[in-house]
Amino acid sequence: SAAANLRPGAEQKVVFITARVHPGETPSSFVCQGIIDFLVSQHPVAKVLRDHLVFKIAPMLNPDGVYLGNYRCSLMGFDLNRHWANPSPWAHPTLHGVKQLIIEMYNNPKINLEFYIDIHAHSTMMNGFMYGNIFEDEERFQRQAVFPKLLCQNAEDFSYSSTSFNRDAVKAGTGRRFLGGLLNDTSYCYTLEVSFYSYILDGPTTAVPYTEEAYMKLGRNVARTFLDYYRLNSLVERPLAPTPKTR
Repeated sequence: SAAANLRPGAEQKVVFITARVHPGETPSSFVCQGIIDFLVSQHPVAKVLRDHLVFKIAPMLNPDGVYLGNYRCSLMGFDLNRHWANPSPWAHPTLHGVKQLIIEMYNNPKINLEFYIDIHAHSTMMNGFMYGNIFEDEERFQRQAVFPKLLCQNAEDFSYSSTSFNRDAVKAGTGRRFLGGLLNDTSYCYTLEVSFYSYILDGPTTAVPYTEEAYMKLGRNVARTFLDYYRLNSLVERPLAPTPKTR
């Protein structure tokens, strides 16, 4: 049978994910890889997510900066995560292309762009955590906190206490801030941060160093959290219980 999100006339719920806008933040690539690997797998949860949501993923927004070994800027010397408001097709081509795609989807009545998540790595904080936006509408602000709270339940290395919501003027040109102001009140925009170093378990003295696998596990848990957010758990196929042996 056709997937629910591909049936004629069905509204497509879109989750847009980007990563590596800052070339030196390599953990973001491993988190993004974990998301991708899980979504294209044959895992029962992944199948349900593919049937009900459309995922758009741009895993590397700054490929020239990565190639050159830059820490934060592009080939042209720009911090791309400060130019979302008016990206140049010549100086910021990846940002320009992604922004045009997002605006095109936003203007399509058959598409509901519900999430934008930009993945970064943090050089001083521990754990994974999120930055969100501040809205005058209290109900919208409260709804925005739902996804990070669910992720905190699914990922032992994600910290809701480190998650914060702000509208710092310095961050006005970031993807989270710009798209948070552009999209409608049913859309939620986040920056997902993960530590370069470690995450804390069982009290402040127990720090567990991050590994590539741990970063990818966080990515898998991000993907799985959409199952909880959209309340699709009942659709996951459960493995058959083993037949009891008779004597």
